Amino acid sequence: MRRLRLLLNRKEFFFPKVKDSQQTTKYFSNHLKMAEKTIAFETERQLHKLYLEIPDNLLLAEKKLGVHILARGNSLKISGDNEKLDIAEEFFELLRLGRDQGFLTNSMDFTRFLNKTSKGKHLELRDLLENPLVLNIRKKSVVPRNLGQRRFLDLILGNDLVFGIGPAGTGKTFLAMIAALHALLEGEVQKIVLARPAVEAGEALGFLPGDLEEKLLPYLRPLYDAMDEVLGPVEARKLVETGVVEIAPLAYMRGRTLGKCFALLDEAQNTTKSQMMMFLTRLGEGSKMVVTGDVTQVDLPPKQRSGLVEAKEILSPVDGIHFHEFDHQDVVRHPLVSAIISAYQQPAS
Repeated sequence: MRRLRLLLNRKEFFFPKVKDSQQTTKYFSNHLKMAEKTIAFETERQLHKLYLEIPDNLLLAEKKLGVHILARGNSLKISGDNEKLDIAEEFFELLRLGRDQGFLTNSMDFTRFLNKTSKGKHLELRDLLENPLVLNIRKKSVVPRNLGQRRFLDLILGNDLVFGIGPAGTGKTFLAMIAALHALLEGEVQKIVLARPAVEAGEALGFLPGDLEEKLLPYLRPLYDAMDEVLGPVEARKLVETGVVEIAPLAYMRGRTLGKCFALLDEAQNTTKSQMMMFLTRLGEGSKMVVTGDVTQVDLPPKQRSGLVEAKEILSPVDGIHFHEFDHQDVVRHPLVSAIISAYQQPAS
């Protein structure tokens, strides 16, 4: 009766339009034969935490997974066809693993898990959760939030020159900065150099107010934000003031050799071919380089080809240089961001 009342309240309980009594009998026979599975949890509280104590999350899971879910005490009763039951059971097991590792903290996380599972990517999630990659920086642990992020971080940790290409919100800049700080604090490098082409404003730096650092700050804000998050603003600021973290306009890199250094070039889609070649050839002994950018957000003049696009074409066959491409499914911002990017990528009708 409780299930019937819930369905009536949601206006989803209906009688099918059928032509005869035989068809009606067949319809209800199929639904009465739905398989059921009960998942028990240690406590009622543990169950509630999985859906963040938000009943609408369970209703969303029902819709996405094609099953009926009833929470009662410390157990979930799920009904549907056998294949969907197995997927639903896997979904709640992944939620449990995700919560234990700090992946499940809000409704956006719940929705990401649900979207991945409903699209048949539960094996990817399980691999991510059962084989986690954790970077410990001071008292904060940083864990990739999807398989794309983990692969990118794996490439950075294991190689000297890595490109991360993908849309906004995939975490490529944040992860690159975290890897740089990890290398610095572990003694693998002696300094971090941050570079970013300043073309978005359509102005020369000389016309912007303030000293060099103040001119560049708006362009490098995402990198500062990453430092602030894991180190705190006081320690992050100290690293910049002492020159351990150096803010460098791309044009100022010419003629330098970066030894024992982690160099990060962000917004690389706004470099020219010559700028990109100049930056990459600064790589010195004991150094690492990471180049990040989004080739769908190029702010160069219309006839100017992006140095990032050309670098991928020219350098992909070169041993020791690695390219990782994110897509809209790797977005870790609001779930709508992924949908927006996907919509814009659709060919115009």
